Amino acid sequence: MEDRVELKRTPEKGEGVFAKKIIKRDEIVITGTIEKLLKKNQPHASQIGKNQFVLHAGLISKVNHSCDPNCGIRINKTGAHDFIAIRDISPNEEITFDYAMRNYDVDYFPEKCMCGSNICRGKITGWKDLHEERKKTYEGFIAPYLIELDSK
Repeated sequence: MEDRVELKRTPEKGEGVFAKKIIKRDEIVITGTIEKLLKKNQPHASQIGKNQFVLHAGLISKVNHSCDPNCGIRINKTGAHDFIAIRDISPNEEITFDYAMRNYDVDYFPEKCMCGSNICRGKITGWKDLHEERKKTYEGFIAPYLIELDSK
């Protein structure tokens, strides 16, 4: 699966993950594997439950945020996050996802979002601070525990 993507330098963000070939909507872009459990949230952590955080192995920690992402996440049978194409992705296009798709609260990024999308929120936020309209557009591409946390 990971033969579809590669790590490259980006002008503004340091490193990023890029498509090596066409990836179709709903295809798995990167298969998630949990590397280790963490005691608390941190910049590269993935939330897997209310107070549970992990680091994923491989390139997942190198995928950059976008307020208009081309990937979302789905939980696989191991409990890790697979990255799924929300739309078709072109060769050499940067693979991105919205950090709000996996973390309920985000408080460790600089104030200014650097995604550059036309619908940029201006700041990287977690799921709890995402507008309801945006939450609806992400249906099917987010961690299910986020919806559970919203209902509490």
